[in-house]
Parts: sequence; C-alpha cells; structure tokens
Amino acid sequence: MAGSEVKADLWVSEYITPWDIYVHGVTKVLDYKKTAYQEMYIVETGAYGKGLVLDGKWQSCTGDEFLYHEALVHPAAIAYQSPKNVLVLGGGEGATIREVLRWKTIEKVMMVDIDGEVVESCRQHLPEMHQNAFDDPRVELVIADALQVLDNTTQQWDIIISDLSDPIEEGPSFQLFTKEYFEKLKRVLKPAGYAVIQAGPVAPVEIMLHARLVNTLKSVFANVRSYCSHTPTYGSPWGFALASSATIPTRRDPAAIDRLILEKTTGGFRLIDGITLLGMLQTPKYIREAIARHTEVYTLSEPPKFFGKGISHEN
Repeated sequence: MAGSEVKADLWVSEYITPWDIYVHGVTKVLDYKKTAYQEMYIVETGAYGKGLVLDGKWQSCTGDEFLYHEALVHPAAIAYQSPKNVLVLGGGEGATIREVLRWKTIEKVMMVDIDGEVVESCRQHLPEMHQNAFDDPRVELVIADALQVLDNTTQQWDIIISDLSDPIEEGPSFQLFTKEYFEKLKRVLKPAGYAVIQAGPVAPVEIMLHARLVNTLKSVFANVRSYCSHTPTYGSPWGFALASSATIPTRRDPAAIDRLILEKTTGGFRLIDGITLLGMLQTPKYIREAIARHTEVYTLSEPPKFFGKGISHEN
C-alpha cells in the first residue's frame, strides 16, 4: 500500500473468525511463560503500548484497556451506588481491582485468579495497569480455582465481577460461562447486588455467543442487561452483561450520575460519565434481536467455546 511503512519484525496474529485475523506488531517480548494452565506473553507493541496475551488471545493493552476495564466495573458500581465489598474472578493484570478501588466506599476486594505465575508477571511488567492496586490493604489476592472459592465462601458480595479469559477449550476458563457457574454467583451475591461478566465479542458475525451468554444469565437472574464497549485491540466491539435480582436502571439522569461519581469516587475516569453510561446501556437493535433469536442456554455439559486462538511469528 502506498505510504505504508512496516516497523515490526515480530507479529501476534489472533484469529477473529475463520476468515479474519487481527495482527499486532510487537517491538519487544517482556516475558514469556508456559504455565500449568496457559501460555502467556507480555509484549511491547508499536501502537498500543504493553499487552498481555494468553493462549494466543489478546487480553488487554495499556493503550486502550480503560475502554474495557471501566466498562466492566463501573456500570455495576453505579447501579449499586455505594459498594463496600466486591469479588473479582480473574483479572490477572490488576486493572479490574484498580478500577474497583476508585470507589471510596470500598472496604474489601477479593481477587481470585487460578494462575499465580501470570499474576506475578503482570505485577512485575504491567505496573501501568495495576498501579499498585495489589498493595492496597483492602485487597485480598487468592490464587485458586474460582469454582472452589465460590463453593466454599460464606461471604455475601455487593458486586461480583467475572473477568475471566475467553472460553477456548484449552484454557482455564473453559467451563466458567455456564448456567451452573452463574448459579454459584447468585448464591453468594446479595439480593440487591449486581454481577457482571465479560461476555464476548458483539460483532454481527460473532454475536451468537454473546446472545447465548445473556440468555444463560437470564435463566438464573431476573434482570439482565447487555452492553458493549469498542476496544480497538480486540479487533471487535466487546460485550458485557449486567445481571441482578434487583432492577437495573438504564435511563438515569446523566447529571445525577456525574454527581454520584464526583462524590463517591476518586475520579480519573477516561470513559465513563453520565452521558456515556446512558448511551452504553441502550442495547443496539441487532444485539437485542440476536438475544431474542439465540435462546439456547450454556451448561457444563455444553459450555461455550470462542473461536480459535493466535500465534506469534517473525517476518
């Protein structure tokens, strides 16, 4: 192409669909591990800063992670208004707990991740993401299987955030997007609490997985809302689902939300404010239609599977 200049010799190629690939140019590999659970790269990219790649799938990147992590955390926190205790399942980079800790009302955050090696590498190489959140005295880091923690905890949580890696068959989160898993979340969620999950891509060609995840949540929770955020490094707009036995407010006054954020948080948001939240919670028509069409429920015997994985290669 005229005017183009290729500046990377190492590339991470992620297969989005059988016909589409997103290729990230890597300038430096900061860390690599083949853990007991997954293959991990932490890399420096030419365009978006540092990134975490698990089993070939892009997890987050310093250049645009706020578009994911603020969308993941704050709609639930704003709905609850004064969260005190939050359970985070997954979230190895520490960016999810970083966003939770912006709320002044927080007294305890438990973060559960199955892969301690990935968490330790993120602590070392991705300080821009966690911003020392792991050292906050309100944070309890538990290296364990999320299912075991859910089965054994007696704590009731204001908010539960399921920030698990994509359910590819070889990965550690393969069966944690199912009805049985969501039932476990509901058991430890306060009656007026909110659960949120990262719920896959919402590009039209990939919408079935997200739609079925929303319907799986609907089989457990009385109220579920689909919403999304456009995260460039994923190669697709990304979906989330907010679930609760309580009402999910979707058309609050933006000025009132701005006042709540000003009063209850330490600020620093780059994505979320009253106007953004109002728009985000108005689920687009094609997504609503897909949810109405793809009504099958995911179970442990038939869990979801994201398409493919990625590879790294040199020129």
